[in-house]
Amino acid sequence: MDDARQEAEHFVKFEGEFHLGVLPTEQSHPKTRGLAEVIAKDVHAGIKMLQVVDEDVTAAARRVFATEEFRRLVESLAAALDRGGRICFSGCGATGRLSILLEAAYRAFWREARAKLGAGALRAENAALSIMTGGDYALVRSVEFFEDYEAFGRQQAVEAGLGRGDVLVAITEGGETSSVIGTAWQALEAGAEVFFACNNPMNVLAAHVERSRRVIEEPRIVKLDLSSGPMSVAGSTRMQATTSELLAIGAALEMALVRHLQTALPAEARKALGVEKAVSAEDYATRFASLLRDLGQPSAVEAMARWVNMEESVCRGKNAMTYFGNEFLLDIFTDTTERAPTFSLPPFRKCDDSTSPRPMAFVKNPLHSTAETWLRMLGRDPRCLTWDVALYQKMGAAERIRRNPPVLNRTELFKFLVGKEDDPSRYSNAGDCAALVLAGAESTTSGPGTALGDAFAAAAARFSARGVLAVGSEASTGNLSDNVCHVGCKLPPSPIRLWDHLAIKLVLNTISTATAARLGRVVSNWMSYVETSNKKLIDRGTRLVAELAGLDYAEACYELHKSRAQLAQTPVVAGERLSPVAVTLERLRKQKAATKA
Repeated sequence: MDDARQEAEHFVKFEGEFHLGVLPTEQSHPKTRGLAEVIAKDVHAGIKMLQVVDEDVTAAARRVFATEEFRRLVESLAAALDRGGRICFSGCGATGRLSILLEAAYRAFWREARAKLGAGALRAENAALSIMTGGDYALVRSVEFFEDYEAFGRQQAVEAGLGRGDVLVAITEGGETSSVIGTAWQALEAGAEVFFACNNPMNVLAAHVERSRRVIEEPRIVKLDLSSGPMSVAGSTRMQATTSELLAIGAALEMALVRHLQTALPAEARKALGVEKAVSAEDYATRFASLLRDLGQPSAVEAMARWVNMEESVCRGKNAMTYFGNEFLLDIFTDTTERAPTFSLPPFRKCDDSTSPRPMAFVKNPLHSTAETWLRMLGRDPRCLTWDVALYQKMGAAERIRRNPPVLNRTELFKFLVGKEDDPSRYSNAGDCAALVLAGAESTTSGPGTALGDAFAAAAARFSARGVLAVGSEASTGNLSDNVCHVGCKLPPSPIRLWDHLAIKLVLNTISTATAARLGRVVSNWMSYVETSNKKLIDRGTRLVAELAGLDYAEACYELHKSRAQLAQTPVVAGERLSPVAVTLERLRKQKAATKA
């Protein structure tokens, strides 16, 4: 028996815990069926199809905000702040980046408070933290197979020092990510209060995934069912799943923060910070619905369509996009980083790497050095893993990890030059594009003569193409670019700028997905260029091959493993990173055509 057949049979027979097709987040949405075909003909119509599914989040939010579990979350977060405890968000992949964003947004509020009130009122400035599977390095590059290990999550929770008086909010789109579940168990055993948030119905998870069932049946863990149904593109949980998580958990964090400040600060200080009045949970749902209406207006859709057309043109010419930003660099970072595993695009490249393909997308802050950018973006020093072989062995890591432990430390993280350092590789082609992305108040305060506007203009002068994407009620960018795409939407003020973060997420997710579909990396409403770097993605790829090639699950799994074995030897062809799923589908298509001939 060949190795591919043996590995496929093992996955089919013994990895049933990762066969997740029954979960709604892994299924295709009926409203976006044929998305790729629609968007190939009409970008505007394709964008509207994607936006229709975002409306599912509104209904889910109204349901969640009315639950006892949500009320308990708000109360627990506020109580932790009152008693000097800590609030920790944990996640993996998209939810790991979300966890970091929530922490950073919280820290940004206190950074602004420091500027207005001085240091005396900042007792809770360091109360928030985050755990991302693989550490902060995984914000930039996925760390293969880490999510499959509950022990890895436990170890990161130990290193975070969670215990009595603290609250952990474990966030996993599917509700089955082993590493995130590990953080929940470790925090619970250490005496912390634990909440478990996911986007699949608890009864479905409990019936089909044993590791999830144990969490769901544990009465000491409070469960938050944030499910809104299938994603606009099957399995792309960076879309509606993380949107609902950002809305719900971000609302809870804001409500808890305001409640805490009612007693922690005098009235005049609260007024200076704009937090004198609490917003109800229902108001959050209403404001989100209003945001979606704004983004669905013809002028907003037209602006996004123009940006998609520009990105498509750049990518088709084998050129690259470099996104510049400042206040919302982490939001931009999240979307561009997630494009690599979602659509098999070249991931971010380190400065000392001259062999990997040049990434189509990269981010830079034109104002600050790389070290300063990381500090400002995170609101703290980076938290990186420095695990050795002995620890991996103790945690039961696979031999391939023990034999070649990933290097995930701070030194390696800083090799991604996301600061103002010159990087000629970003403008080496005639069609490379510099893009400034702005949100909220930044859209009116970053034109010529401002620090950000002038820094971008200087950096962009080396590029042959430039563009500005502004998300917010107004845009005033002067002559920074002839190509300014303004996505108009009202963004109410809020302590952690929740509406700015939600708006830029919705816009960038829509644009990047639409661009990928225009480039042929989506089939109907499935991610045909999906990675297979962990067990969940192997299952997802298998189901995609089965559905589109008309095979049963076992045979589709075998065909996928054949492609994985092939690509282990040649993962990149002509500078393009290949997807095992796409390679499998193309091989099967050719075989079918040859048989007919």
